[in-house]
Amino acid sequence: MKFTFTDKKVNIPNRVHAYAEKKIGKLDRYFKTEPETSVVFSVEKGRNILEVTIRSGSTIIRVAESTSDMFVSIDAAVASIERQLRKNKSRLEKRLRKEAFDAIPSEEYFVPEADEAEEPSYQLVRSKRFFFRPMTVEEAILQMNLVDHTFFAFRNEDEGGAFSVVYRRNDGGYGIIIDQD
Repeated sequence: MKFTFTDKKVNIPNRVHAYAEKKIGKLDRYFKTEPETSVVFSVEKGRNILEVTIRSGSTIIRVAESTSDMFVSIDAAVASIERQLRKNKSRLEKRLRKEAFDAIPSEEYFVPEADEAEEPSYQLVRSKRFFFRPMTVEEAILQMNLVDHTFFAFRNEDEGGAFSVVYRRNDGGYGIIIDQD
């Protein structure tokens, strides 16, 4: 795995980086090609926040964990990624190594406590630009679940490349919005 570490407004000791590299590096067995991993460390309001993004080919997996200890955040992030991979195992079989799920670790991970609810802020604080590649609705739902978002924008192959958005409904199902340009 290729790692990129970023410390936002905090100085993280090298031993924490080494621990993160060791723990997240164990996920390498799931991927056919060498994935690129971005790890962002930050501290807000006394909470240690860890964001991990793994890119392998066209597959992107993202998790964010916030706990009172950075080591616990790392363990929780690894557990979340493994949970996502196991949950989407059948859909990911073409993209992941075939024997990846044979040896599932018996290690128990800490499950973080629920975060305190905060009032939502409607201030635009970030803007991103993306290339929306054509994909099927099923692929878009899979990508949305892998990055752990509630919606995902893409070019819909089934609709001739129309801009579309899939989203997770409150009842557990999925919905789609299709541009009728």
